[in-house]
Amino acid sequence: MKVLVFGATGQLGAAIVHEFAISDSVVALTHADLDITKGSEVASRVAFEAPDLVVNCAAYNRVDDAEDHPVEALEVNAFAVRSLARAVNALGAILVHFSTDFVFDGRTTAPYSEEDHPNPQSVYAASKLAGEWFAADPARHYVVRVESLFGSASGGPPAKGSLAGIIRSLMKGAEVRAFEDRTISPTYVVDAARAIRQLIQRLPPPGLYHCVNSGTCTWLELAHEAATRLQVTPRIVPVRLAEAALRASRPQYCALSNRKLEAAGIPMPPWQDALTRYLASV
Repeated sequence: MKVLVFGATGQLGAAIVHEFAISDSVVALTHADLDITKGSEVASRVAFEAPDLVVNCAAYNRVDDAEDHPVEALEVNAFAVRSLARAVNALGAILVHFSTDFVFDGRTTAPYSEEDHPNPQSVYAASKLAGEWFAADPARHYVVRVESLFGSASGGPPAKGSLAGIIRSLMKGAEVRAFEDRTISPTYVVDAARAIRQLIQRLPPPGLYHCVNSGTCTWLELAHEAATRLQVTPRIVPVRLAEAALRASRPQYCALSNRKLEAAGIPMPPWQDALTRYLASV
């Protein structure tokens, strides 16, 4: 199988490339190789490569900046996806496109399922939801929501994101500020990439799937769990979402349910297990 990956040097993109390269032919594209907002160039490249599978990991993910740059966010997260979906559809290939928990408003107390109605509360979230709609155009599509990504694949870029920052601070003995009232389902990029390969191997009905490590926690609980596994004495300060000076709104409860993915025969490991494996690699 030939796989074409957009956003190949990002945290998730590098994990996808590493996972599929085990058994497939992978063409990994970066922004330097191709600007995904150039629709005609995207169409030409997809047609030239003639892949069996296209995986889109490219995204404008500067959540707060998107409030002041809505056009740029929409160009990357929505309109570029429309162009890519048209190119994939013309080829009859499979499209995997990644979205986010931010499409929900966070006003719930149980993990969101794929049947729950989105209600984005920021420019970034709205742009990602529009991208979901465009990505559903090809007959053979999988729109996959992930959240709170952490870790990196072997040989990939250094881990980034909130958890990477927490771990660096814990290891230095520095103070860590963590949300005590924001509930998430952490996602280890290595596990997410493996699940996508299994998804393509199994080919369940096309559509929307959530793909996160199983279980839920607050950022505060995640920080304490990391400290325990690192065997360090932490300096963790609980903070509340309302106290944070954030430009864009974040969903307070944004855990996702994996039940649909599990029904397709793809169980996701608990986040505690994923955290242990990640920390063993740092």
